Amino acid sequence: MVESGNPAAERAELDRAVAGQTICTRLADTAAAHGDLPAYSDRDGDGWRTLTWQGFRDRALEAAAGFAALGLEAGDVVALMMPNHSEHLLADLGAVHAGGVPTTVYATLAADQIAFVAGDCAAKVAVLDGRDQLDRWLPVLDRLPALRTVIVLDEAARPAGDRFLSWAEFLELGRERLAADPGAVERRWRALTPDDTVTLLYTSGTTGNPKGVRITHAMALHEATMVERSSDLPGHNAGISYLPFAHIADRVLSYYLPICRAAHIHFCPDPAQLTTALREVRPHAFFGVPRVWEKIMAGVQAALAGEPDERKKAAVAQALDAGRAYVAAQEYGNPGVPEEVAAAFAQWDAAVLRPLRALLGLDRVTQASSAAAPLPEEVARFFAGLGLKIFDAYGMTETTGAITANLPDAFKLGTVGRAFAGVELRLAGDGEILVRGATCTPGYLNRPEATAELLDEDGWVHTGDIGALDADGFLTVVDRKKEIIITAGGENIAPSMIENHLKEHPLIGQALAFGDRRPYVVALITLDGEVAPVWAAAHGLDATDLAALAEHPLVLEEVGKAVADANARLARVQQVKRWRLLPAEWTAESEELTPTLKLKRRVVHGKYADAISGLYSA
Repeated sequence: MVESGNPAAERAELDRAVAGQTICTRLADTAAAHGDLPAYSDRDGDGWRTLTWQGFRDRALEAAAGFAALGLEAGDVVALMMPNHSEHLLADLGAVHAGGVPTTVYATLAADQIAFVAGDCAAKVAVLDGRDQLDRWLPVLDRLPALRTVIVLDEAARPAGDRFLSWAEFLELGRERLAADPGAVERRWRALTPDDTVTLLYTSGTTGNPKGVRITHAMALHEATMVERSSDLPGHNAGISYLPFAHIADRVLSYYLPICRAAHIHFCPDPAQLTTALREVRPHAFFGVPRVWEKIMAGVQAALAGEPDERKKAAVAQALDAGRAYVAAQEYGNPGVPEEVAAAFAQWDAAVLRPLRALLGLDRVTQASSAAAPLPEEVARFFAGLGLKIFDAYGMTETTGAITANLPDAFKLGTVGRAFAGVELRLAGDGEILVRGATCTPGYLNRPEATAELLDEDGWVHTGDIGALDADGFLTVVDRKKEIIITAGGENIAPSMIENHLKEHPLIGQALAFGDRRPYVVALITLDGEVAPVWAAAHGLDATDLAALAEHPLVLEEVGKAVADANARLARVQQVKRWRLLPAEWTAESEELTPTLKLKRRVVHGKYADAISGLYSA
């Protein structure tokens, strides 16, 4: 085995830093020290409605009293299905302070999937946003005997019946109960220990039914402390929350970490409004899964391609070259930034790059990061051209998020960085990434066999990912262990590498490489729903419908060039021999993607079996 270092002393120091603490005690400390500072802001017309840290904690205690009044006992689960807004976290923290366990359910789940998750954890209370969420839950309520109460934020959508409460009624109940006996809630949250579960998060289910991952207070605080110590963020930094709170990354970055450092988070419940929110908030930190960064890159590339002034295009190209050179010179192992490179960057940054970043709302970002899947290196190099270093990280729900990351003083683009302080990292004989540390889950809810597969008797988490470590300890993720293609000729191929090369073209939204037990690799490709119509208009095409564009000769020719460009950077056995452009996007709603925008390969394989077979027919 290959080992990354000896983090025992670092782990011991981290243990001391968070010893005896819970999310509840940290929130109490933050409210006491920074109670007047802004905590969370929700969109309110053209402006923002903001809760201070003291106000946020006060509302959370009212919610806790409300849950207690509804009969919630220690360890009972509260299921949440809401967009990103203050009420979501108030319900979550209310459940925690009442001694319960919150679980955020992905809003894209179908009724049967909801029944599985809510039944698996025996949820006692559900808090839903409105009509859309109710329509998903109502058909299965009779299959959930443990679910006693459903709270609905949208009062107009609240069904009749004793089982249902509006959010306003719930909070009023909590205020009355808290006023009558304020000590009751305090006794509940003070009884919590670091080893108690702070949340139950279900995996996104790329293979089979999702599994409930138990995350403790200690795990959350260890993760938040590791992330905070590795960043160079200003105090009380601004951020944007737009990923689902069922996603561990946003839980850490927009919930647990802000509680620890009194940051100010702005909610963007509609990801389609993210670009607008970025320009308004101008965050100091911004996290995006690879698909988000790819979307931003595609939009910039499309805008640059449409620039009619050749002199401006040439200037931007020079500026991007200067940015890439400047960032490349700072990568780990390089001697430093030459004076001429620094001078060229300073010139182009002032004239071109900083204004470009400002147009995107990224001009104040000092910590740009990505995770959930490896960020394609070409995407990282593109943003380096803008003068923005995206620090790719690696982790999973079972490790409370990131356990490796590129850092400001130690990064290599194209890798997911080195292990955080206090984290042990190894590669098994077959290349599987093994992890051990304070952020690793004690196991899955109700799944002893799955837990035994995840955790060995020495406490190592078997991630299911194949990786490679270089001489400096930087990790590269090759692919999922179970997704490696083994061709008929016995060649092992990582499909994600092929797919990432294909997706570098702005026209291509998603791609799936296939070739297991087949003589060669083929690919299914979809257009990017935002870029394709813009590209079509710029090339004089009348069609904007994706289905029509997928059949247009000019589009097919351009996608063919993208495949050829990808193949030029691949070994012969990895090259895509045949491909098909599909007439529709893949989304979480259409089930080809998880809510975190990862490919559900089994779903695609089944849904498009005929298309894949056709690529192998004579």
